[in-house]
Amino acid sequence: MTTGTIVVILIGLFVLVGGGLAVAGFSSGLASSDPLRDRIQAYAAIGDVGARRERGRGRSTLVRLRLRLNAMLSALASANLNLQLARANWPITVQEFLVIRLGGALVGLALGWLLGRALISGVGLALLAYMLPSMLLQRGISRRQTDFTRQVTDVLVLLTGAVRAGYSLLQAMEVVVREMKPPASDEFGRVVREVGLGVRLPEALKNLALRMQNPDLDLVVTAIDIQYQVGGNLAAILTAITETIRERIRLFGEIRVLTTQQRYSSYMLSVLPVVVAGILFVINPGYMMRLFARDAICFPIGAIIGIFIGHLTIQRLSKIEV
Repeated sequence: MTTGTIVVILIGLFVLVGGGLAVAGFSSGLASSDPLRDRIQAYAAIGDVGARRERGRGRSTLVRLRLRLNAMLSALASANLNLQLARANWPITVQEFLVIRLGGALVGLALGWLLGRALISGVGLALLAYMLPSMLLQRGISRRQTDFTRQVTDVLVLLTGAVRAGYSLLQAMEVVVREMKPPASDEFGRVVREVGLGVRLPEALKNLALRMQNPDLDLVVTAIDIQYQVGGNLAAILTAITETIRERIRLFGEIRVLTTQQRYSSYMLSVLPVVVAGILFVINPGYMMRLFARDAICFPIGAIIGIFIGHLTIQRLSKIEV
């Protein structure tokens, strides 16, 4: 047996092991909830306990596999990555996410090597497969935070109305959980469960603000924290904050309308040189290839850098904080 054959066999074994763990972690992460969240829901008496027990028996094997995997890779735990997974509401742990990335990278390395018959193609595909979960995670975080931003005003209206009707703030949040759609209902439901487990309401709201990273929510959380410390009319405070946020949104919309020309000008000025260069390449490729000669390569590089800097400068000038 030659050395090349041994290397191929070892890589194949790594791919099988990594891919199997990745598939098991991903499928169990999607099919089952987090064990900590299961305990929270059990203590908070949310949902049908009997139905949850029946589902738990059916997936007990996957749960044990997840627990063993998390225990073996506990040294890889990361608080920052755990917070990002919570922001995206992905029901997997940090260890499972890292296994998915590693398994994808190994599969990409094997596929690139087998299809391209070269190590560089395998490395390139492995890098893409390794970065893809992180890109999807950031996209999920951005989409979820955007959806939450659109719901902030409606959430404040519900909270204010419930408090004026005589509900406590915690009961008003339960109304939000029942009446609103995700992600607002999910996030405030998590706040209610944390309070049910003994966390102070201001601390639970601070955890919510840390997950969502929304300036309007930060204002609400700060006002509620101050009200808990010094007292005051909570309904009046929420009403004032709601009006402030509405006025801020209106003013932000007007500013975006006034700066539309500047923003689209930056796009036009950035795309126009590329379009002209492409047209010249089609018309006279020999003439354009002179720019990529060894003694003239600095000109296209400098042009690209200048276009990028100009685009960022115009975008920064047209961005006004409200």
